[in-house]
Order: sequence, then C-alpha cells, then structure tokens
Amino acid sequence: MEGVRFSELIDLCRALESTTKRTEKRRLLASFLHRLSPEEVPPAVLLITGSIFPESDDLHVLEIGGATLGRVLRGARQRTLLEEPLTIVEVHRILKEVAKVSGKGSRRRKEALLEGLFGRLTPVEREYLIRFIFGEPRIGVSEGVMLEGIAEAAGVPLPLVRRAHMFTGDLGKIAQTALIGGEEALKGIGITLFTPVKPMLAEMSYDIEDVIRRHGGRTALEYKFDGARIQVHRKGERIRVFSRRLSDVTSSLPDVVEVIKERVSAEEVVLDGEVTAVGEGGRPLPFQDLMRRFRRVHEVEELVELIPLRLHLFDILYLEGRSLIDEPYERRWDLLSEVCDEELLAERIVTGDASEAEAFLEEAVRAGHEGLMAKRLDSDYTPGRRGKKWFKIKPAETLDLVIVAADWGHGRRRGWLSNYHLAAWDEEEGVFKVIGKTFKGLTDEEFGEMTRRLLRLKVRETPYTVYVQPRVVVEVAFNEIQRSPHYPSGFALRFARIKRIREDKGPEEADTLRRVRELYEEQFRYKAKMKIDL
Repeated sequence: MEGVRFSELIDLCRALESTTKRTEKRRLLASFLHRLSPEEVPPAVLLITGSIFPESDDLHVLEIGGATLGRVLRGARQRTLLEEPLTIVEVHRILKEVAKVSGKGSRRRKEALLEGLFGRLTPVEREYLIRFIFGEPRIGVSEGVMLEGIAEAAGVPLPLVRRAHMFTGDLGKIAQTALIGGEEALKGIGITLFTPVKPMLAEMSYDIEDVIRRHGGRTALEYKFDGARIQVHRKGERIRVFSRRLSDVTSSLPDVVEVIKERVSAEEVVLDGEVTAVGEGGRPLPFQDLMRRFRRVHEVEELVELIPLRLHLFDILYLEGRSLIDEPYERRWDLLSEVCDEELLAERIVTGDASEAEAFLEEAVRAGHEGLMAKRLDSDYTPGRRGKKWFKIKPAETLDLVIVAADWGHGRRRGWLSNYHLAAWDEEEGVFKVIGKTFKGLTDEEFGEMTRRLLRLKVRETPYTVYVQPRVVVEVAFNEIQRSPHYPSGFALRFARIKRIREDKGPEEADTLRRVRELYEEQFRYKAKMKIDL
C-alpha cells in the first residue's frame, strides 16, 4: 500500500499554523493520525513536534548547521514531474541515514544525502523540512497539544496518555501504542530497566515558611547540588547512566559505575541522583568543569583523575522488579537508605521548624551548594512534571534600593503609603531609575512609620502617589530580574519584597543599575547552563 505522502504532512502543518484555536489543532491532529499506518505514526508525530528522533535515541542529533544547509540547497536540483513524491517514512529514513554518517568524509556524504532529499521536494516542502531539521516547526503544536491529539485519535482518556508519556518521553511511541492497543496497551506502560524516564521537577520558592505550610507542616529538606542530574539503571553487573535529557552517558562516567557496583547492594534498581565535580577538601567545582567530564568520550581515564566526581543519590524509582513511583517519598527514602551506603545519600533533614530549615539552608550554601530541595513526605514521583510536591529553595538575591515614590494603599492598607517605587542609581545619567514596586515585607507598625517619614520627604503629589526625595534605603529580596519596557531602567523585579529598612545606609550606598545588569546577566548564564544538552 502506498504510504502517506510527505506533502500531506506539510499540508497538515500549514493548516495547524493557520489556526490559534487549541481545539481545532487537536481535531486536525486526530484526523491526520487516524489515516496513518503504525509505521508512519512515530516519524509524523516527531516531525510535527520539532523532533526527528526521540530524545533517548542515540541518533537524536543530525549535526547539520546553517552553512551545510546553504550548500545543500545550492547543490540540490529541482524536482521533476516524473518523480514519485516522497512519503513520510522515506523522508524520515533518509534523515536517519544522515544521522548515522560519521568518520572521514562524513560532511560530504551527509550533504550528498540531503541534496538528493531536497531535490525531490517542492519549495514549500523544503521550507518546512528546514524547520524540522532545526527543531522549530513554528506551527503551535506543543507536547501538550500533541498528547491531546493522540488521546482524541485513539479514543482514550487524556490522563492515561499523559501518564504513559511520563515513562517513555517518546511521543511517537506513545501515539503508536495508543492507536494500536488503546487503553490496555497504555496501562501496560511503566518504568522499565534501561529505558530512562524524565526526572521529576520542582517549583522555585524563596519562602521556607510557605513551603512548610504547603507541605502540611513538615517537609524533607535535601541539599540542592550545583551538578548534573543523572539516572542510574542496574541489573546485576550491567549498569547504565543516563543524563536528564535521557542520553546514555555511561562511557563518560566509569567512576560512577564503579561506585554503584561497590556501594549499592540492589541487583535490580533505578536510582535518581546528581553528580558534582569536586576539588580539594571535597568542595564542588564549577559546573563547567563537570561538563568536561560529560562531553569526554575518549581518553576518559585522564579526566577521571583530573576531575573526580561525587555521586549524590536522593530517590529510588524501581527495586527488584517493582516500580516505586507511586510510593510516598518517605517510603522511597527508607528503601533507598537500605540499599545504598549512607555516604552516597544527599544530606537531609525532616522538619517543620522554619528556623531549623533556614539554618540548614545556610549550611548548604556554606558547603558550596545552591540551596535546598523541599519534598513533601507523601509525594509520589511524577516523571517530567513540575509541581508543588517538590520545591527548589535558594537564598534570594537582594538589592539595596532607594524609595523614590509611594502609592496610597487601599483595603487593609488604606491611609498608609504602602506601595513603594524602588530605584537604582544610573551612574551614566546620574539619576535614580525605578526597577520595581512592592507593598510586601513591612509590618503594620513599619507601614505607619514609613508613611510619616515619606510625607516629610514629599516633593510632589498626585491623587494616588507621593513623590519623595531619594533618602530611604531598603534591602529588597526578589525572585528574578526581567526586562521591562514599563520602567525607565528597562528592568523589573519579580516578586519583590522588603527584607529590612537599611537605616545604616544612605542613598549613595545603594546598588547601581550596573549591579542590576550584572545580576540579570548571571541569571541568563544560570538558565543557559540548565538548558545544556547533556
């Protein structure tokens, strides 16, 4: 039987791109998936969602840049009318051949394969194939939309599709399974040895008291390491280590494999943890040093000596033939403690005392780590999901800023100047520039005193706002600095709150706009680090 043509996939993509309605996208996807044979489903689903191969596939990258595609397009002949149109499966097969090419002369062999492929496509098909290759289809189909389309096409409950996807991370496989086997087949998908699952994720918080409250009055706190997340699968002597992106990094981490052999007693197990590079005294080395270990696949032993690693384990997902992800965190920790040497376990306390938690946070930071992880004691393990069962707690950045204006409050704060305009000094222009506002952090007594103080410094007033001389300095904690067109500084503080009034500081000692820019850039470096494809 003739397969579905690649041109039909492109027609679908154009239709998806032309609508912003999620329900319409879901309908279009379901209708198209219904028409595909089992063989056609995985490549079609992957291409639509901006992938060519599953993340766990060893061929998950094509290693094709813009310059290469430029040469390919110049060398590709135009398609003739007599040529048979390409099918979805044929296009995917050629891309797989391209990914497999390696060694001497590989660039030219890749280009030859691609020239042959592009030579059989129309201009519109070429445009979309380029988008697929670069992982940017730009048709508005996220992972979530595709899961909805799969559920509708297969006539199965969406939660079941989502759960199955948690265990595989492979949309193509999930679609194929759902369409062929329906509910029963999806229910049979679970955690399997040597098939990595996406790690459970956490929300960010800077408020320990709030986290303890959300977790029912007590929470488990573990050190949060500035390392690389790994997942270890073991069956007897066979051990595989996977990165957070599900890549097999076993060959780069022989020392981790040895630690598992010697210090983990379980015969069949899946462990969740992190590795850090360590220097003298056991203090963690910069993340960049750790990445040298992950990227090295040849002459690894040299780097093992140069950059030793420390393994930190904090969860267990599978033990001796049984999945543990539905077990509560507290039970999983007990089982982890039974099969691993104590030295491998993440430093941890269980507490409902905010002061004890703050002290533990300070201890973690002094030891060179990022902060803490807070884990609800009864939480199950949800692969690939971010939620409030786990929180990342890091020391909040602070800035010393000057109050240049304040808005009159309303409701409970009526009669007080209580929404403060916070500014940093722009050294280039010689003025204070606002970078945010906040009404959080002060007590009622402090609101009253601040109102009286600011009124004495009043320069001018509108019905809602009092503008004041820049005299009062406050220490402000925040979650993030964002770019913003709403303030003259070009920046805005996210979730700003006053930690204390800096009576000991004058406005000339406040932080500058240069410092704000530095913190903003540091955030980007941190986020870029988190996105590194391991």
